[in-house]
Amino acid sequence: MTFRSKVTLIISAFFLLVFCISGKKDNSKISAEHLLCEYLETPIGIDAEMPRFKWELISKKNGTLQKGYRLYVGTDSVEVANGKGNMWTFSDENNSKSLVVYNGEKLSPFTKYYWGVQLTDNYNLKSPIAVSNFETGMMEQNNWVGSWITDHNDISAKPAPYFRKAYPVQKKVKKAVAYITAAGLYELYINGKKIGNHRLDPMYTKFDKRNLYVTYDVTKDFKQDAPITLGVLLGNGWYNHQSTAVWDFDKAEWRNRPRFLLNVRITYEDGSTSILYTDESWKTSLGPIVFNSIYTAEHYDARKEQLGWNTPDFNDSEWNSAIAVSPPSNNIVAQALEPIRNVEAIKPISMRKISDQKYIYDLGRNISGVTQLKVQGKKGTIVRLKHAEQLDESENVDQSNIDVHYRPKDNLDPFQTDIYILKGSGIEAFMPKFNYKGFQYVEITSDQPIVLTKESLVGQFMHSDVTPVGEIESSSDVINKIWAATNASYLSNLFGYPTDCPQREKNGWTGDAHIAIETGLYNFDGITIYEKWLADHRDEQKENGVLPSIIPTWGWGYDWGNGPDWTSTIAIIPWQIYQFYGDTRALEVNYPNIKKYVDHITAISPNGITDWGLGDWVPVKDVTPKELTSSIYYFVDATILAKTAKVLGKENDFITYTKLADKIKNAVNDKYLNEETAIYGSGFQTELSAPLYWGLVPEELKAKVAANLAKKVIADGKHLNVGLLGTKAILNALSENGYEELAYEIASQETFPSWGWWIKNGATTLYENWPIDAKSDISRNHIMFGEIGAWLFKGVGGIFPDPTHPGFKNVILKPHFVKGLDYFNASHTGPYGEIVSNWNKKKNYIAYHVVIPPNSSATVYVTAAEVKLNGKVVINPEKEEYVINLKSGVHDLKITQF
Repeated sequence: MTFRSKVTLIISAFFLLVFCISGKKDNSKISAEHLLCEYLETPIGIDAEMPRFKWELISKKNGTLQKGYRLYVGTDSVEVANGKGNMWTFSDENNSKSLVVYNGEKLSPFTKYYWGVQLTDNYNLKSPIAVSNFETGMMEQNNWVGSWITDHNDISAKPAPYFRKAYPVQKKVKKAVAYITAAGLYELYINGKKIGNHRLDPMYTKFDKRNLYVTYDVTKDFKQDAPITLGVLLGNGWYNHQSTAVWDFDKAEWRNRPRFLLNVRITYEDGSTSILYTDESWKTSLGPIVFNSIYTAEHYDARKEQLGWNTPDFNDSEWNSAIAVSPPSNNIVAQALEPIRNVEAIKPISMRKISDQKYIYDLGRNISGVTQLKVQGKKGTIVRLKHAEQLDESENVDQSNIDVHYRPKDNLDPFQTDIYILKGSGIEAFMPKFNYKGFQYVEITSDQPIVLTKESLVGQFMHSDVTPVGEIESSSDVINKIWAATNASYLSNLFGYPTDCPQREKNGWTGDAHIAIETGLYNFDGITIYEKWLADHRDEQKENGVLPSIIPTWGWGYDWGNGPDWTSTIAIIPWQIYQFYGDTRALEVNYPNIKKYVDHITAISPNGITDWGLGDWVPVKDVTPKELTSSIYYFVDATILAKTAKVLGKENDFITYTKLADKIKNAVNDKYLNEETAIYGSGFQTELSAPLYWGLVPEELKAKVAANLAKKVIADGKHLNVGLLGTKAILNALSENGYEELAYEIASQETFPSWGWWIKNGATTLYENWPIDAKSDISRNHIMFGEIGAWLFKGVGGIFPDPTHPGFKNVILKPHFVKGLDYFNASHTGPYGEIVSNWNKKKNYIAYHVVIPPNSSATVYVTAAEVKLNGKVVINPEKEEYVINLKSGVHDLKITQF
């Protein structure tokens, strides 16, 4: 062997050794990851004066806890990375929380800040400083420059207005940021390019109280020595509601022609700045969108297109001058939430050609969104795209289940039917901009022959683009499909606020939302949506505390459909956010509103019983008294208010509202509970399960009430016999009181009435009524019966937040190894990371696999003859139930049942 060969061999061996060492798992390192500001990743344009910072501790070593942290906030990224923050430096070496509220120097508007965090764990390991950033927006109303503008003030005018303004750019741009708000909807363009991938911005609010603005970093769209043309297209949205339906949104006091305000703040390389803004020098014209309605559809005449309207070379000499108008409100705030997007493109599973003027497409699943069409035909051909959830007996699209509340004045605005008029220049593409629908089937008809293929149409599933954080997988195909259908309905009804259905209404029904809140939070990271919607609640609440049944609203819903069984959203949703995130912000901000609401119910119900409400909506058969359910939710609200007062250190309020809750409980039990028989009312499923679930049953009678509930369920053929409010309680009341097998039997039924009955009949989303052929309330995409999506995590997977350590700081695990399932996996990513509760039935035991994220712990409750944890027998001081405390990490339990 030559010397060169020996040297080469030695060097190769050295690097091989280094590679092998570096390739080994290093459990001695920790890091801070998933850094969020205001629950958003590197957000721009936020207005929070005291933003929240959140992170996760990452470690591969079991039992790792955060011992302390150092936080740095500054304007220099290098300094922050080196542990210096000119805005705020904070250290807490004895704190395991991973959510911190900024408390440094006052933040300035239009400024990019960097923040870094370094963690120390319980093994005294330190993480590198992890750095992220956020950028402030307007912060204050007086920072806006220019005027709101529109084209005219005729609210009946149907064509959508287009706006443009050309600017010379003579210096090299260092940074450009656009801030835009609108009453109605908008799309923003720079030199012909649409800015951002959002849909239906800004989100719907009570326009005369609060308007949202959106921020875009448009630096890359500004080039040196290149002229810039800004273009804006406006849609009606909920602001100028031109369609007529039973809710009378066309009569809203705020209603007006859509308008907007735009600022683009530019910083040049030489340090100078300028602002481009809207005023009367902007030019405006009408275009091809000849009608648009958020409620019905969009009509587009391609013959009216003005190609290049938003580019520098366009001649706008024939366009009119914009007019300055008053703002809809004097409160413009940042839209700090996940945007609506086209999230998933869905190809049809079939296309039937009825004739060369009629085609029917089937997407194979029910969605919210729009269709994209590619079509070719003669100029002037009128193409109609009719969207529906079902087919009739003749296999034609049928809207009879979803158009029942529409009250058209003429035939010019057909329901869920886009109209496109061809310009006759080759293949043309169309997708509506300012509308969405609920549908599975699309019928395309034309007044002249057109040629379409299966590939000519694509469905776009639209919704608020929240991050999935939960997953259910089991050995039951029906259970898996129920979970998927529940999530599909949840997302189909999330458009900057939770809605009831994406076709017939699009309303923010409060009752539907609080029933589905846990389903939403177990499966999706939706805190930003709910915090925005709670601000809508604050805008809508009357001085006397009353809230409407739909939020936002122009005024409908204060006199019907509201009451504690529905509008308990003001208490339940902040409390659930606190449970899931461990964040008190929603409780703090909404505390006065919860208190005002509870005080109003007390004022009109001094004896502790209230009949104000809507009741157990759409029951299967048995009808529970509205007074009982409304009074139960009154108790829920008072209880949450008392617990919130405790959390916030309001001791006097805690005492006051604890007494009130006790008063309500006693009043309900005195009137409805027969203590000898342990039966509430007539002993219906909702009458028994709601008091059990919400904690009104006296401790000494819980077992008897639960037994009576089980008897009633068995008498009902082990099927549901409840309405909306009962679906929240029934499965939980059974599984939490020793009847988990019966609860699962109900959940997994495949005959009427059940969730599985819908699935067996082709449902891909949840329905509004148990009978598929019901005469009313028959939307096929409703979330109101969606509690089962949360119950699967709780009643089978056994994953619960610990009320004493919220935000899954300590995870409660109470799995139920029910008959009928051989395998079940539930996972949820909480504030500290992924939680896994996975069980698999073997021949003589159950293999239970648990993952607890770093910086958290778990308490496992199982009933078993023997439990082995990671191969070692667990000593059980109790007779049957094991209570096992787990540190973070991966754990495998071998459970032998009796």
